[in-house]
Amino acid sequence: MRAAVLGSPVAHSLSPVLHSAAYTALGLGDWSYGLFECDEKGLAPFLEGLDPAEWAGLSLTMPLKRRAMELAVEVTDLATAVGGANTLVRQGAGWAAHNTDVEGIATALTEAGVAAPGSTVVLGAGATAASALAALRELGSAGRVTVLARDTGRTGEVVAAAERLDLPVEVAPLAEIDRHLDADLVVSTLPSGAADAHAERLAASRADLFDVVYAPWPTTAAEAVAARGGRVVGGFPMLLHQAVAQVRLMTGVEDVPVAAMRAAGEAELERRSAQAGA
Repeated sequence: MRAAVLGSPVAHSLSPVLHSAAYTALGLGDWSYGLFECDEKGLAPFLEGLDPAEWAGLSLTMPLKRRAMELAVEVTDLATAVGGANTLVRQGAGWAAHNTDVEGIATALTEAGVAAPGSTVVLGAGATAASALAALRELGSAGRVTVLARDTGRTGEVVAAAERLDLPVEVAPLAEIDRHLDADLVVSTLPSGAADAHAERLAASRADLFDVVYAPWPTTAAEAVAARGGRVVGGFPMLLHQAVAQVRLMTGVEDVPVAAMRAAGEAELERRSAQAGA
């Protein structure tokens, strides 16, 4: 059977390493996992060209998460609530759309001992921010949630997701971050390096930090919070656990080899870091 990750850009994806490690550990020698550059316009023809007898599932990165829902024959309630799907699983002649990012975030936080925060600040208002809101709901967080966006005029989708999730949120400009850091947890969904400008503010707060960046790691913001004694969760555990959920969905195997996938992913990140520093 075949599976793959699609997106644009996608060359940096760790998914092939993670999924392939799972197949090896499970003894699935007839399974393979590829990588394909694909944009929104190309997704429909790509799906149409796949043999149902050969293809089990697809992992999706940006900008395909909303387009995938439009092309699926079934969309899970969670993906609908979040407003995006990062996984397509073969269902007959069509595809079922799932969101495993939520499980990835929730498991990463739980693994680090950051569960059900009383109050949370989310930096950024994109698709990952919406998944973070769903993860907070799954963890049972009932406290205040504030979304800080660089442009509050572009927060409609994350606010709509919060409404579908029945999770009240407040929206404020990221420039006003100083006013909102009296929180238990800060979730940064900003691009690599973007949260570093706020490192000193984060270090001066009492909040733990979940930074979705996984390379380069640690970020300046993560180092600042860790130096203060706060708990820090990086993007790799999220990436790992959303892939674990994908392997489970695509293969039907419940006992997914998390340790083998973690070791393979960490080794690949170390290899890339060494290569970048050479």
